[in-house]
Amino acid sequence: MAITAKELAKKLGLSESAISLALNNKPGVSTYTRKKVVSAAKEFGYDFSRIHAQESPGASRGTIYFIFYRKHGAIVTDTPFFSQLSAGVEAECQIRQYDLNILYLYDEKNIDKLLLNWTRIGVKGIVLLGTEMSEQDFIPFTNSPIPLVLLDNYFENQEVDSVLINNVRGAFTATNYLIQKRKQQPGYLRSAYPINNFENRADGFYKSIRENGMSPSRSIVHRLTPSVEGACADMNALLEDDEPLAPCYFADNDQIATGAIKAFREKGYRVPLDISVIGFDDVPLCTYIEPPLSTIRVPKQYMGKLAVRRLCELIQDPDNIPVKMEVATSLIDRKSISPRT
Repeated sequence: MAITAKELAKKLGLSESAISLALNNKPGVSTYTRKKVVSAAKEFGYDFSRIHAQESPGASRGTIYFIFYRKHGAIVTDTPFFSQLSAGVEAECQIRQYDLNILYLYDEKNIDKLLLNWTRIGVKGIVLLGTEMSEQDFIPFTNSPIPLVLLDNYFENQEVDSVLINNVRGAFTATNYLIQKRKQQPGYLRSAYPINNFENRADGFYKSIRENGMSPSRSIVHRLTPSVEGACADMNALLEDDEPLAPCYFADNDQIATGAIKAFREKGYRVPLDISVIGFDDVPLCTYIEPPLSTIRVPKQYMGKLAVRRLCELIQDPDNIPVKMEVATSLIDRKSISPRT
């Protein structure tokens, strides 16, 4: 007579839940335990037809494509932010036993043909990094039968599963903190490129301004390239033109904040005494610059893992209702903000 999972648990001295995770090829047990359970199940004649997953540990379930969509190159995808997103995607693919193929699309015009080819060769699912995408850019992906999760973006009018940052709340928190510390109206170091994440951060910034009884029209806004070098050059040009400055700033990302701080210091401004700055993302750069940058921390690896977890649900059940998952952020206080003296 075939052994049951309960009997197998007793024989191996393991919990029934551990046996279930191992036999169903799910995360939660070590590779050693998984192999031990499957080996014993085979030895004692366990009926594997009872469970969904029949592969032995280590067998690939297929290939997931992680696609970096590049449009105007405003966002550099070899930064630590995107490296950590990728690490999360890769780690979860390993746990779920999918092979991972990373591809770059540079505003590709033949996406329909690519999707047809990927369908033909049996790609199991797609994690689409859509940071630079507009809703129009996404439309070719809507007709594909391949399960897809959009990472780091969201489109109101599209039925697509999305994993992204709670940008509004993060920017609101950062701006509120600036106001509490400085007791002055913050300025805004805003991206010169139209990225949905940044537009949402603008919503959070202005929401905080209004809720603190300030007029949005009185906030000094500088449009800067969203990279360290670009933001520094842009801010230097503004300083040369004697543009009015705010006593403190919220920046759309850490690169913009770092570039602006560099320009301020080169012109003799003391950061944070004369001008305080807070960024967004919490990349490693924040701890290397002087002064270390206060910022909004994003759980980047977790976002990547969450995208793959949701994709696996879609692979198993394509009729799932699309969901929008916003990941919470947290404020990291370092030394780039000082109280008003």
